[in-house]
Amino acid sequence: MADHVRAAAEALLGAYRSMTPIDPLTPQFADAPLSVAYEIALAQVEDWEKNGDTVKGHKVGLASRAMQRQAGVDQPDFGHLTASMFHLEHAPIPSGSFIQPRIEPEFAFVLGKPLQGPGVTVAEAAAAVDFVLPALEIVDSRIRDWKIGIFDTVADNASSGGVVLGSRPSRLSDVDLRLAGCNLHVNGELIATGAGGAVLGSPLNALVWLANTVGPLGVTLEPGHVVLPGSMTRAVPIAPGDTVVATVAGLGSVTAVMEGETK
Repeated sequence: MADHVRAAAEALLGAYRSMTPIDPLTPQFADAPLSVAYEIALAQVEDWEKNGDTVKGHKVGLASRAMQRQAGVDQPDFGHLTASMFHLEHAPIPSGSFIQPRIEPEFAFVLGKPLQGPGVTVAEAAAAVDFVLPALEIVDSRIRDWKIGIFDTVADNASSGGVVLGSRPSRLSDVDLRLAGCNLHVNGELIATGAGGAVLGSPLNALVWLANTVGPLGVTLEPGHVVLPGSMTRAVPIAPGDTVVATVAGLGSVTAVMEGETK
């Protein structure tokens, strides 16, 4: 199995380099447990770190029913966020670094204390959050035509692509994460709406799930790291030249600008 894990990781790493997606992995690993998919993802993270990238946080994927229905899965997953994935708000984001990008509006938790499961409670998770920001996550799939099952998206680092953080930090006590509504505009057109409660009932629940899932793997969520708990809406396809704005009640807005001809 170790050889198969390495081969799958190399195929996904090759997709990043060539910008050419690969066929789904699920048929090759039909009888493999989900832990094997995480081994494939971790092998890629190790390769990135060897080449100078660093882990700056984690994301919870497929945390809302809307996203699970869109992807055809029935459970969340997680991925790693590395330094190279973070892009400045309003600064042009290289469109050529993505294969088939989509965008999602999210909260971004910035941790002030370490958090390690198992056994993490909502109270402990809330106490570990220093502040929260509005965020846009660019998801991308190295799997052809987004034909992913849960094994594929886990192996593909939870379809991680890029992150844009807003610049107005807020305390958890200043916003009701469950009731905070979100409007997602692409090129000035309202494309989707949602609320924080779509994310496992509360985005804090997603943070708890993440800490308790990665803890047994020996992973601690570190101070200063960013955690994306999941999208408040369905994922929306984006193209070069698109300008995307997410406005979250109580948190303000965040803007992502894709490099290319303005539309």
